[in-house]
Formats: sequence, structure tokens, C-alpha cells
Amino acid sequence: MSIPQAKMELRPLGNTGLKVSSVGFGASPLGSVFGPVAEVDAVATVREAFRQGINFFDTSPYYGGTLSEKMLGKGLKALQVPRSDYIVATKCGRYEEGFDFSAERVTKSIDESLERLQLDYVDILHCHDIEFGSLDQIVSETIPALQKLKREGKTRFIGITGLPLDIFTYVLDRVPPGTVDVILSYCHYGVNDSTLVDLIPYLKGKGVGVISASPLAMGLLTEQGGPEWHPASPELKSACKAAAAHCKSKGKKITKLALQYSLANKEISSVLVGMSSVSQVEENVAAVRELEDLGMDQETLSEVEAILEPVKNQTWPSGVDQK
Repeated sequence: MSIPQAKMELRPLGNTGLKVSSVGFGASPLGSVFGPVAEVDAVATVREAFRQGINFFDTSPYYGGTLSEKMLGKGLKALQVPRSDYIVATKCGRYEEGFDFSAERVTKSIDESLERLQLDYVDILHCHDIEFGSLDQIVSETIPALQKLKREGKTRFIGITGLPLDIFTYVLDRVPPGTVDVILSYCHYGVNDSTLVDLIPYLKGKGVGVISASPLAMGLLTEQGGPEWHPASPELKSACKAAAAHCKSKGKKITKLALQYSLANKEISSVLVGMSSVSQVEENVAAVRELEDLGMDQETLSEVEAILEPVKNQTWPSGVDQK
């Protein structure tokens, strides 16, 4: 059975040969991380995303204590399309019970993930939030274990994820070229913080694909603002709040502007956005189509950038409670 798919821009991912949709499906909300999501809604959301041309789905055993992987697995299975029609990334090393980047744990981890996802292989297996482990262990033990899993056909490519940008150069400078295929960075390519851009020439030079997540800065760039636990400074929170209020006063949505800003940089292969309802999929896809057809709302963007200028590129320490 085939599902008629709308066209969405596909971008090459480093040297992998994969072509990923410019918007990727962040499946952490399917783990009821931000509120309960019924299985029927999870399946419908995955289907709608696929129907709208999204072919890249990202999850982790950490999200919702394995629930995200199970829900995504059910959604993908229900598509009843060839496995080669979609690209799946999951992660290892971070779990509800804590961090474990040992070769033994990550080797077991992929088998557990594949079972939950109901898949024979994943396209990308990331080491999840590596700044919480020993980076030397990642280099000398975890990545070699992932290379073995790659040879065994359980994953096609290897990635690393985390918040501080210097973790990527630390690892990539210490492994043979072509060992790490992809990096996943979050909260560093958005209208309030675009520091990832400084790393792109280095990553391109290494042939590493770039995925960026959290274009809304973990909720700061929304009308309701970030969650209580958000680690940003009070200044950054209030500037983002002011920017959101400004957009609202003009009848605009800061979420759309922020997503479009992140999507406009084609050096970034895919921007991951968390989705847990058909309406969220529709809203995100509408933002993509509008950007393709009409371009950015430069006037509002300039006004928002002016509001955020005093806190531009301000980050926060990596906290264990982050989603």
C-alpha cells in the first residue's frame, strides 16, 4: 500500500547518501514527555507527517522511558510502506535510570530499541548527550562499539549529540575520518542563538552531516514561554517573552518565525521539531511551504532580532533534567 506523499525539500546529510526532509519529526513528545499522548493520536501524527513529505524520524530510549520508541514503532508499522521510504534515528547511552556509555550497554541498547521500534535496523544510532559521560570513553569505547554494530547491519550510520558545541570538535578531532557520520546539536541554531553556524565549515570539512533540534529553544520562543525547569537566565527568558509578545501584537506567531529562521539555512540538513498531534504537523508543514513560496517575513524578523540582541547567543549550562 502506498500513501500519496506531498513534496518536501530533501537535503543531503553529510557523506551518508541519505536525503532527509528539511523538517524532521522529533518523537520525544510521543513518549508523553510534555503531556499524555494516546496511541491512536501518535499513530495518526506519524502518518500525517509521512503524508506531508516528512521522511526523517528521531527518537531515543530516554524519551518517556522507552515509550517514544514504542509509539514511533507503532506509527511507522501502521504506514505499511517499504522500510526504505523513511529514515529513523535513535540514540544510546542515556536512559531513564541514568547514563551508561559502556560498550556492553550500548550493544544491548540497540537490540532493545530495534525491538521497540519493530525494525531490523536504524539509519542512525547516536550517542545521546555525550557531555554527561567521559568524552575519552566515547572516543575509545563507545564509538568503536557502534562501529561494530554498523558492521553487523544494526545501524547504517553513527552520530553524537549534546548541548555544548565543543564536545563535537573534541570527539571528531580524536576519531578517524568517516567514523562519525552525523552530529545532532540543539538550541544553537535559532533566532536567539546561531552559534552552530561557526562550526559548520569544520563539520563540512570532516564530511559530517548536521542536524539541528529545538528551533524554539526548548519552548522559549513560544507564546506560553519555556517550562518552569528551563535553565535559561531570567534576562534571556524575558527577552524571548518580549519577542513573542511583539509578534503577537502584529498578528504573527513567533513559533513560525523561529522555525522558518532555522529552516532557511540549507547547510543544516534537517531541523527536528517535536510533534504529537496532526494539527502540529500541519502547522509545521505550513511554515515550510510558506517559506518556500513567500520567503521570510524579514520585517518582523529584524524587529525580533533587535529585541533579542542584548541576549544573542547566550546559552546555559547543560542540565540533567533537559528533555
